[in-house]
Amino acid sequence: MLQHIESALAALPYPERPEGLYDPIRFILAGGGKRLRPMLLLTAYSLYHSDFTPAVSAAIGIEMYHNHTLVHDDLMDHADVRRGRPTVHKRWDENTAVLSGDTMLLLAYRLIAQSTVGRTDEVMRLFTDSAIEICEGQQYDVNFESRSDVTEAEYLEMIRLKTSVLLGCAAKMGALLADAPAADCEVLYRFAEKIGLAFQLQDDYLDAYGDSKVFGKKIGGDILCGKKTFLTVSALAQMPEKEVTHFLRMLACDSIDPDEKIRFVMSCYAKYNVEALCQQRISAYFDEARAALAQLSVDATPLWDYVTPLLSRNH
Repeated sequence: MLQHIESALAALPYPERPEGLYDPIRFILAGGGKRLRPMLLLTAYSLYHSDFTPAVSAAIGIEMYHNHTLVHDDLMDHADVRRGRPTVHKRWDENTAVLSGDTMLLLAYRLIAQSTVGRTDEVMRLFTDSAIEICEGQQYDVNFESRSDVTEAEYLEMIRLKTSVLLGCAAKMGALLADAPAADCEVLYRFAEKIGLAFQLQDDYLDAYGDSKVFGKKIGGDILCGKKTFLTVSALAQMPEKEVTHFLRMLACDSIDPDEKIRFVMSCYAKYNVEALCQQRISAYFDEARAALAQLSVDATPLWDYVTPLLSRNH
């Protein structure tokens, strides 16, 4: 299944000109990644039909859209590295990242609209609604950068919108393309939504505690750009007011030595045991995902077998 996705992405035709628009698209799509979203879509579809090829176009459309969000997200976060390679705006420039990212959004719509199976009208409504929610999540993320009082509930809702919604969309889209029962479509959405929350918290965790060679990104990147994560929000919730002020000043400071900044923030994480709190929350979301999947009308073993190993990922 994964090979079908990689082959389909590699075979996508692009106009020859302008190279500056399409070369970055080829570049980021060739950078690998887990292909989690298209795999969820095709695995969900295959729960109802053994031949998943009619859903491949939609699957690579979802992957195209996901990478569109990464191009713009890296630009907004001033990130230098993605999957062990320079980000698009670093290899080219910021204007190119905007234009190529916009083009990827439109290509995603085209690819998904090419689907000829299942309930196509519902598929397009789902995708459009999901894309809007993801923009809402990104705006919350931007807003949180200037706030010192972000609650855990607010943060979790932000990552649900920014990250989990697309996983839910992918799983539900696979079911809609397979013409699955409406109840199953909703079950698959809830399942993937919980998985998405777990994975985003795991990304937060890995940014602080992962291996940069395996993770494909600089460790401490969120700390260096002053980004609010589950770890940050959890630590702030436990700090006395005086300590909060100093912590936020250090988090926002760009003139301090990067290694010193990371050491300071990590010491606060250790003090308030946020590493364990994050791991507990990740496990809880996986348990909720499994409970949701148990309500499916068909055998969901292939789907669960696919996502379970990802819980222990370190990249």
